[in-house]
Amino acid sequence: MSASTGGTPTRLNHLANETSPYLLQHVHNPVDWYPWGEEALEKARREDKPIFLSIGYAACHWCHVMERESFEDEAIGAYLNAHFVSIKVDREERPDLDDIYMTAVQLMTGQGGWPMSMFLTPDLKPFYGGTYFPPSPRMGMPGFSTILQSIQQAWQERRGDIVTSSDKVAGYIVHSARMAAPDGEPLTEAFIDAAVEQLARSYDKYHGGFGDAPKFPSAPSMSILLRQFHRTGDTNARDIALHTLSAMARGGMYDHVGGGFHRYSVDEEWLVPHFEKMLYDNAQLAPVYLEAYQLTGDPFYRKVAEEIFAYQLREMTDETGGFYSTEDADSEGEEGKFYIWNWDELAAVLGKADASLFAAYYHCEKHGNFTSHESYHEGLNIPHIRRDPARIAEEHGIELEELEQRMAQARQTLYEVRAKRVRPGLDDKILTAWNGMMISALARGHQVLDNSAYLEAAERAADFLLNTLRDDDGGLLRVYRRGVAKGPAFLEDYANLVNALVDLHEASYSRRWLGEANQLAAGMIERFWDAEGAGFFMTHEGHGPLIARQKPTYDGSEPSGNAVAVVALLRLALHTGNGDYRERAVQTMGANLEGLRSHPQGYLKMLEGLDYHLHAPKEIVVVGKPAKDATRALIRTVHASYLPNKAVALVDPADGTADGMASPLLEGKTPVNGQSAAFVCENYACQQPVTESSALAELLKR
Repeated sequence: MSASTGGTPTRLNHLANETSPYLLQHVHNPVDWYPWGEEALEKARREDKPIFLSIGYAACHWCHVMERESFEDEAIGAYLNAHFVSIKVDREERPDLDDIYMTAVQLMTGQGGWPMSMFLTPDLKPFYGGTYFPPSPRMGMPGFSTILQSIQQAWQERRGDIVTSSDKVAGYIVHSARMAAPDGEPLTEAFIDAAVEQLARSYDKYHGGFGDAPKFPSAPSMSILLRQFHRTGDTNARDIALHTLSAMARGGMYDHVGGGFHRYSVDEEWLVPHFEKMLYDNAQLAPVYLEAYQLTGDPFYRKVAEEIFAYQLREMTDETGGFYSTEDADSEGEEGKFYIWNWDELAAVLGKADASLFAAYYHCEKHGNFTSHESYHEGLNIPHIRRDPARIAEEHGIELEELEQRMAQARQTLYEVRAKRVRPGLDDKILTAWNGMMISALARGHQVLDNSAYLEAAERAADFLLNTLRDDDGGLLRVYRRGVAKGPAFLEDYANLVNALVDLHEASYSRRWLGEANQLAAGMIERFWDAEGAGFFMTHEGHGPLIARQKPTYDGSEPSGNAVAVVALLRLALHTGNGDYRERAVQTMGANLEGLRSHPQGYLKMLEGLDYHLHAPKEIVVVGKPAKDATRALIRTVHASYLPNKAVALVDPADGTADGMASPLLEGKTPVNGQSAAFVCENYACQQPVTESSALAELLKR
């Protein structure tokens, strides 16, 4: 996809051989862009020029705006080419660079975002930055042309000031990357309780969610609240989570026609989304809707998870089995145009009767149901649910079942019509970390919903990653697109894939996945562990020159690499009996006590690991032939209830451990009088095995 407009461009800059859709969007700009690499960095050193570093991603709306306004401008391009070395980076390919220089932007301006616009000395130290800059001054923002001229003048006339400033900023970044060694303070439930209290204080009791607009769909928030209810019986924590999950899925931030969640809501009511769709959002949200379904039995939560998976498998899966990264917010130059409907369209497509019913169900109006964005025009509608469907059925004199059937048909009809529109841009690169998240989600979907298609998709994706995204030494690679795998993997890639393989083992019971997870965990420790402190670095030596090796611990839109590593290692330790995994996870949590103490809401994924560590997970082993009805009934019972801390394994009496990957969970587990049986254990100490599903359900409740 190209965001370029106008005639047919002919010139190419140094991005022409890249594979990132985001970088290729800029290949015809008059700016002589370089990818990050030694060629560009050496040019800056040789010519003694400052570096203009622009970081964004393919689905970023304001990245497109800045490209159209500034990077396609001939005069701006000429000025950049004359006085700067311009480097374009896809933040999803290089999260290390994004993390380092976003820290600098936030330090300089108090805020961050994309596109990130940063100016560096040739030795990579940042000295001035911001986010979106219009080409000329507008609404209190300085013009990009003026900024460029001012920086060029300062580079020539006040170099000493720039060097001093950049040294200070770089020093702060290096200092912020450090992680204290564990100080001996005990890891207790108090950190989890504090996070739950913070969430409760910021909870919007009217609309669900936390804080004011914009509102983001924080899956870890709901997960930790549901865990709190399970651990303590705190019904307020449960109700906050369920209210928020319901409000998000009923709002316009959820795609009611095609499934899946958009990035976030620009308003407090979850009505108007920022329309981009991210793999990592949907991969995190599907499991928490499954948890809500396990907890409540409410089919609404099940439906949301199923629709997320349907969207993922239908539209975001590559022929290789890997999963695409994002769908853009924009189509035909307008944000959200693909997703919204005017009244006349609904009537023409659905017919008068069903259009009226659809409008009542999804709160669509003749004059439109939102006006909160400058590019939206009167009369447009975002489907969302505000009223109880049972009440709507009663008002229209039909049964609720008939209403739901007609709405399902209406959604399918609208989907088919929508599919003929110009689609938003697709970022079809395949990222190891994000694929790991979706593999986990699909594996859990198979467990809870007993849908083999989910397991098949998860295993196919895992096979693809393990076979294709590898370097010559067997290490993981970060990104794949259209036949090209490249870029050394980061901590988050290893951690998410290890966690996904544990989920695959627990869903398929194939010890192959446990063996692969074990090997990757060892590689993760070898490449990223801080031997002089505690915790994991984001990068290893293969990532080239950086002013700092960051240790990501604070959750953003994705859980931090260290947090996922903690969860993955604790789970793997239980399956393998490897105490070193557990010790490193505990050391990592101990090194983050300051953050856990001062801002626990920013460490929710790590707190999930702490909950797993403090409260002995149930070790559930089912013994029996996998295809046998009695065995399958026991397995379904295991996954019917909400049990956030558990390890699940299966012993096929005819299988043994021929692959050599034995697990201490399986030791001594045999059928009972020739019947399939289930063992429920804690710390490898087991209660008497049971052969009936009802008896197993009782054991799991204790």
